This record gives sequence, C-alpha cells and structure tokens, in this order.
Amino acid sequence: MNRAGKPGKAGSLMAVEVALARLLEMADASKIHEHERLPLAQVQGRVLATDLVSTLDLPPWPNSAMDGYALHLADWTGEPLVVSQKIFAGQAPEPLKPGTCARIFTGAPVPAGADCVEMQENAEVQADERVRFTETMTPGKNIRPQGQEATIGELILPVGTRLGPIEQGLAASLGCAELDVVRKIRVAVLSTGDELIEPGQALGPGQIYNSNRVLLCSWLQRLGCEVIDAGILPDDLTTTRARLGELKDVDLILSTGGVSVGEADFLGIALREEGELTLWKLAIKPGKPLTFGHFRGVPVIGLPGNPASTLVTFALLARPYLLRRQGVKEVEPLKFQVPAGFVWPKAGNRREYLRGRLENGRAIIYRNQSSGVLRSAAWADGLVEVLEDRTLIEGDCVSFIPLSEVLS
Repeated sequence: MNRAGKPGKAGSLMAVEVALARLLEMADASKIHEHERLPLAQVQGRVLATDLVSTLDLPPWPNSAMDGYALHLADWTGEPLVVSQKIFAGQAPEPLKPGTCARIFTGAPVPAGADCVEMQENAEVQADERVRFTETMTPGKNIRPQGQEATIGELILPVGTRLGPIEQGLAASLGCAELDVVRKIRVAVLSTGDELIEPGQALGPGQIYNSNRVLLCSWLQRLGCEVIDAGILPDDLTTTRARLGELKDVDLILSTGGVSVGEADFLGIALREEGELTLWKLAIKPGKPLTFGHFRGVPVIGLPGNPASTLVTFALLARPYLLRRQGVKEVEPLKFQVPAGFVWPKAGNRREYLRGRLENGRAIIYRNQSSGVLRSAAWADGLVEVLEDRTLIEGDCVSFIPLSEVLS
C-alpha cells in the first residue's frame, strides 16, 4: 500500500510549483514584444505574434464528402434519374436541372439546387445510363456545408500559439503565405569550471568532457531560440566579469555548473557584485540547486552541473520560462497516470524525476538514477514523477512525462 504525502515545501527546500510560478511571473514581466513576418515555410517552432483570423469561409462553398451523385431530394420519387452533368473538384458546376442528378466527386462544389449527395456504392447505373438509388436518403447527406471549418472573421489561432506542421497547414488552408511571429529569444549558453574541456581535446588530469553545452545548445535550437555559444568560463573572477559583460545583447544567460556561496564560484560572485542573485534550493531530485538572477540587467538562470540534473531542471523549469517569455500560455508538459512497474520503498523529502520508459503499459526505470548518468535519459522515453514523502509498490499510479513533450 502506498503512502502519499502532500506535494509542497520540504523543510527549507522550495517546492517545484513555487519555483516554477516565480520563474513564470518573471517571464511574464519580460516578454519579448518584437516580432517579424516570415514565409509560412519558415515558421516551424516559432510563436504566433498576432491573432490568425479567417478572411474566408472554409470551405468557401458546399462540397461533396463522397464520390457519388448530387440530387434534389424532392425530385426523387424512387425512379431512376438522368445524369445531367459531371462535376470534378476544381470545377464550377451549372445549377442542377430539375428532375436530374449530377455525377460528383469528392471535394467538388455541390451544384445549386442539390441538397443531397448519395455515395456511388448506393447507386446503380442502368443500361440507359440513368441512375437508380437503393438506400433511403436525407437532406444534407454527404454535403460539407460552407463555413463548416471556419467563417470570415473567426479567430483560428490566438497570439502565443506555437506553430508546428498542423498550424502551418491550417494557415495555408486559409490562404496565408506569411505569418507574424515573435522574434527568436537570444540565449547565451556557458559552462563553468576549469575541469571542463570540449570534445575532441585530450583529457588532462581531473578533466571531463563538457556534455551540457552540446545538450543545451541543441535543445534550445529545437525550441526556436537563437543560441550564442559562450563557451566555458574558467575559475577566474576577472575573466568571468569580462565574459559576462560581452553578453549584454542577449535575453538570457543560461549557465551550467551551479552557483553557490563557495569561494570558487566566481559566476555567483560576479552576479552578487554587479546584479542580483537568488539561490534556490528546490525540493527536486535530481537538480536541487537552481539559480536565478541578473547581471547588469540581463536575466541569468544557473542550472546544476550534473548532466541528468541539467536535463531535468531545464525541461521542467527553464523551458517553460523561455516559452512564456515568447508569449506561450500553456508551457507545462503533458503528463498522465500509468501503473508503476517498479518498487520505491524509501520515501524522500524531494520530488523525484526518474528516467524511465513504458513497457507493456507500465513505467519502468533505469537501473542507475545517479544525477551524473546521462545515459539513463538516452535509454528512457520519459520522466517518472514520484511525489515527496511517497513509497510505491508495483501497480501504484505514477505520473509520466514523455520526453517528446519537453524536447521541442
């Protein structure tokens, strides 16, 4: 039997919901208002800057939903009807002659005077080429009415909509060749620490390869951001100040490596001296340390340095912040309930996000949940949320967040 505690603050640790609410409040206060007009083919992943309002009825005229025959039902007495015209999609039909039917194909305009389309499977062509109908028919059958999808002046997509293939296709159906989108948010990515070197270089004593830079730069590009790669900050205060000062034209500085009160945390020192620094300790695992502040007016988010911690905190906190600054309203990822396919015997005081996947409808987790193991996320297809003060047995319900929800 599971024991579930209430989500919230754990001691001096800030609840995930509280941290997210504060980040979104600050994002709302510094939204990107500049926008640009782009060809429809170039707006994938961008955010709509002005309402998309229909300038036409869609469809612009009644059309057939089937290959078949159009007729005026009152003209049909049960006897076969003469075919007076043939109508293909893209043609303008003549008004229907009384007492006749028209051969019609899917998507073709229904001729004036017709109020029913019978599918060809329910029609028999006689030797004299007249058509006999074999089933009962009703007015409006198989006719898509004018304005069924959209009418002139109707709001189709509101400001703040993230544009994907479906939204692009919908805009195209309304005849839009261009759309107004929020300009790309400019994000500078930097890492901190003398222990980091870039892939391709030879490892020295005590050094590790910088995986977070590649992870974040690629992720930000998928989010439609303009990425400024600021490289690795050495453990030197003068250099740190100078490098941060070069980033004055960005909308956000995103760092990894953590910022604390340690004597080697030069990024934190620079923020405290020339801006402001809020160091949150969150009730989240992995990823307890998270920093928000400003350097000379530029917002700074400092993510933890361990790869899995970087992934989780970016997905659940930094990503919603970036989307909200571009005007997106719904920024939290979809999550749904699934049975646990594992046992969680020890309750913790932090909300845990385990790297897991779904197998046979149940969530299973990677064998090693260390915050330093990025391989766990490569194996996984989602994050399994375990609330604070909770134990689990197999079959208990847990929330599952697909990685596909947060990676774009």
